Order: sequence, then C-alpha cells, then structure tokens
Amino acid sequence: MIKNPKIELLSPAKNLEVGIAAINHGADAVYIGPSQFGARVAAGNSIEDIAKLVDYAHKYYARVYVTLNTILKDEELEQARLLVNDLYNIGVDALIVQDMALLQMDLPPIALHASTQCDTRTVEKVKFLEQCGFEQVVLARETSLATMRQMSEQTNVALEAFVHGALCVSYSGQCYLSEAMRGRSANRGACAQMCRLPYDLLDEDGNTLLHKKHLLSLKDFDASHHLHEMIDAGISSFKIEGRLKDINYVKNITSYYRRKFDAILEGSPRKAASSGKTTLFFEPNPKKTFYRGATDYFLEGRKRDIWSFDTPKSLGEPIGKVKDIWRNAISMHNSQFTIHNGDGLCFLNKKGEFEGFRVNKVESGRLLPLQMPKIEKGTLVYRNSDVAFERILAGKTAERKIGLHIKVETQYIASQSQQHLCLSITDIDNISTSFETEVSGELANNPDKMLDTWRTQLSKLGGTIFEASQIDLSALDKPYFVPVSQIAEWRRQLVELHEINRSKAYKRSLIEIKPTTHKYVATELDYRANIYNSQAKAFYEQHGCIVNQPAFEQQHQSNAELMRTKHCIRYALGWCKKNSQCIMHNAQLKETKDMKHAVLYLQNGNDRFRLEFDCRNCEMIIKQG
Repeated sequence: MIKNPKIELLSPAKNLEVGIAAINHGADAVYIGPSQFGARVAAGNSIEDIAKLVDYAHKYYARVYVTLNTILKDEELEQARLLVNDLYNIGVDALIVQDMALLQMDLPPIALHASTQCDTRTVEKVKFLEQCGFEQVVLARETSLATMRQMSEQTNVALEAFVHGALCVSYSGQCYLSEAMRGRSANRGACAQMCRLPYDLLDEDGNTLLHKKHLLSLKDFDASHHLHEMIDAGISSFKIEGRLKDINYVKNITSYYRRKFDAILEGSPRKAASSGKTTLFFEPNPKKTFYRGATDYFLEGRKRDIWSFDTPKSLGEPIGKVKDIWRNAISMHNSQFTIHNGDGLCFLNKKGEFEGFRVNKVESGRLLPLQMPKIEKGTLVYRNSDVAFERILAGKTAERKIGLHIKVETQYIASQSQQHLCLSITDIDNISTSFETEVSGELANNPDKMLDTWRTQLSKLGGTIFEASQIDLSALDKPYFVPVSQIAEWRRQLVELHEINRSKAYKRSLIEIKPTTHKYVATELDYRANIYNSQAKAFYEQHGCIVNQPAFEQQHQSNAELMRTKHCIRYALGWCKKNSQCIMHNAQLKETKDMKHAVLYLQNGNDRFRLEFDCRNCEMIIKQG
C-alpha cells in the first residue's frame, strides 16, 4: 500500500495574481503570506485577496496554505489567534507555522504544517511533530534521500521537501546573523540577507586570503533530476521556494515541474493532488528566470560546487565566449543562441566581479551594447534577461481544464409527442450532475445533422474551467429538432449546477489540535529553540524541557552561534581535514600556513565573524568577532 498516493506540487504566491498563475500552470497547492506574521514581510496579503485565491484554487481541488511562520511576542498572540479564525472562515486549507504557541491556543480545526523554520532534520523530530498533530512536516533543505526514506518508513505524517529555488545557507530557523548585526530577525520575516554579501577571508594574523567574495552565497536548489527518487523515499509534497519571486518566475518554474511530474505519474498508481490537465503554450526553461546556477545540495550527500562565490545575482544561461571586440561591439564564438535587441547579458570580469550590460542592437552577428563594457576575448558570457522569452511569458502561457464526460439520454413519449431528456456530467473526480427536461415537437428531419449540432454545442465550454473529454449521444437515437440556442442554454445551466456540486463536494482537512505531553527531542533548550512568548515556553515545558534562554530576538547571547551550516569554506577551498583535494580554483587565494588548522575570519566593513568547524558533524559555525 502506498503511504501517500497523491503527489503535490507546491508553488509560491507573492500575491493573488501570482497565486492564480501558479494554479493555472499546474500547481496542486500554493502557499501565500497573510498581512502579518509571515516569514517574508514584503509578501503580505489581505484576507480578501487570500479568500479570492482560495475560491479559485478550490475549483481545481488545489489547496491554499498560509504562512504564519514567524515567532510571536506575547502581545501578538491574540492578534494571531483572530487571524487564524479569519483564515479558517475563508476556507484556507492549512497554516504553515513555526511558533508552538499556536498549538496552545483555542483554534478552529484547521490543519497545521510544521514550517521549515522548525529545523526538522532527524527522524526523532518528525515523530515529535507528528505526535503533536501536524498534518504535514516541511523537512530541512539539507535532508538527504537516505534520511527522507528513514523518516517516511518510521512515521505516517506527510513529508514536504524543497525541490527548487534559493537556498538558505544556514539551517532554517537557526540563523541569527541578520538579527545580531542589523536588528532584523529572519525568524520574524525581516532577514537582511547577510549571506549574500561579499566578504574578505582573513587568517588570524589579519592576512587577506580572499578579497570580496560571496563566501556564504549558494547556488539555487534544483532537484528536478531526483523526483523519482524523492517520491520513492516518501516525499509527497514538493515545494518551489520563492514567495518574493515575480509572476514570470512562478509561471516558468511551476510549468517546468508540472511537466516532469505529469510524465512520472502517467500510468502510475500515484496521482496528482489536484484536478485538471494543464496545457502549456511555451517551453519552460529554469535558466531563463532568475538562475544562480544549480545544485542538488545534500540529496546524495556532500558534493562539490554548491556555492556561488563570485556573485549572488542571477547569471542565467551561458551563451558562449567573446570572439572579437570592437570599439562599440563584440562577437561570440559560434553561439547557438539567438540574441535579441534588449537582451540582458552578464559576465565575470578578470577580478571575478559580476558585470552586466544591455544589448542595444544585433547587427551582422555583432552585439552592440547600450554601453560598452570592459570585456576581454575569451570571456564567458551569460544571458540573464531574454526579452523574447519574457514576451512569451507576458501572454497566455497555459490553460488548465477539468475533463467532463457529457451524456444525453432520451425517452420518447408517443402519446404526448414529446421526448424526455436527461443531460448529465461526470468529471474526473467522479462527481456527477444531471439536468432533466422535455422536448416537444417533431423528430429531426436530418438526425445526423441534429446529433452533430448537439455535439458541437455541448463541447463549447470556453470561458469555463471544463473541457469535454467525451460526449456520449448513443442513447439519443431518434432526436427531436432542438434550436441551437436551447441546447446552449441547457449546457450553461448544467455547467453552472456542476460547479456548485463540485464546490459542495470539496473537503478540506479539519484537524483539531489537542494538548500533548510526549517528550521533546531535547531536555534543555537555549535561544536556538526560538521561544519568544510564554505560551511557547509552556509548550516545551509540557513536553519535558527546561528552558534556559529566551529567543535571541528577546535577549542577544554573547558568543552565540549566529549560524550553523552544512556549507563549509574549508571544504570549498581544499582545506578540509577529511578531504584535502582542492575544489575552488581562484587566482586570488593565498595560503599562509597549514590551512587545515588555521583560524579563519570573514569581514565585511565593520562586521567581522569568526569561523569554527565541527568536523565530526561536517558543519561550519559562525560567531561574531
């Protein structure tokens, strides 16, 4: 028996427009932030807009999750509770949460999902959250396929994993860099993205080993080649990161994964978690909408080249190397790419710094930039803005339809010169609607032509979410003459009734969270438990914990771990004690001593951080100083 037969593609929604686009391009569920308490303060939405998104998504039996995943102050708890009630009343399917205070509240029976901010990387943590009543658990991005399999085998809760998008270099929920240095808490949705800044790498004597490199910046996650393996490992929800991404990104990436999942699920006992067939009118390409390069991160264990040290910006797709340079133009070596007027190109200069320019004109194989860059022959050029692709995305790029089996049956009533008609619809979710009426008059002079008219009119479902996958007129063997307008009106009434029936048949998970007292995975908790209010403190105490420190946001701890990460700078530079092979080749890199044991620092302006290395667990720690 398959644990989770339905596979969910979960897309981000910055706002209502993006959410609808995600559904149209094949998302089985979307996640969106409310006006407050979401972990992206720049992506808040009104109750009214979320309600509109819920109504639209539910037409396709797609689900809407709301991110209520910041940690809360005591004075915010009542406001959060009222917000949860509003979200429940408009039909939201689940809340994605971090703060365990919510489990202490008198909430309506709305499903809860444990946010990635809960830092779930062990089987024991999944078991704990399952016993708390969570419907779904979002796993840490660092989770390997082997660990996913163990989690699935030993629990029954639905498991959600990231499949694409930006990577937080820190374990999620465990980054305090932004709060410590800028007073902007990542756990409160206000991350300053300190990890994307350039840093100098220093040794203990103050020697600069690397200058202005983005040493904490990672490439973007892309697990598209591991979907079969992730499904087999027990993942049922596949999350695309990006609640700050624009509509073109969401269209493109959602379409890319919808196509891949459709191919995997065809003929499989597993099915998509929502209804409707998505038809694409373009060729999705993840390299064409914000692309830092790709990594499958730790899915198969530690790998090389997960980082993006030269730039945190979008490089896009490589299009070739510079062949010739003139005063106001360049040409490329046999590029297979068609460059368009207005395209955005970029490259890394000889210092390893990111530079970009706009193509003003393409003429006889030469690219004439709007402003000529300082570029050298042999430089690899990337395209990070393809105006032709963007023009395509600005139009209609997808259509999603629910297939209908439409049937017309008849009974001839001779004494009354009437036909009794029954028009019925059955959709792909096996929901049926019927409509009965009577026709008076005479048999059609041309039965075949009348049947063609019926077939043509019943198939005209444009402007609705439906399409006629099958029209059965086999029982209409002696059709009466019926005006085209009358058939069209019956079709309209039937479809309207069916939409109402589908809406009534939709069922969301109604889960009442009950108090629990099972043991937590730790007995003593410090600031890394992110306990910011009295209810969260009470929750952990009920589960056998001694709370030694409040959240870092409430009380900054001296000598605190500001970040713990699986990304390791020593490993990247070839100074790993376990693996000494040089990985990053950089002309700037200077070695001053036995670098496997050297004390290292990162510095950006006045911000200085000491690096520590937990080699036993293959983790790097960042502290101030």
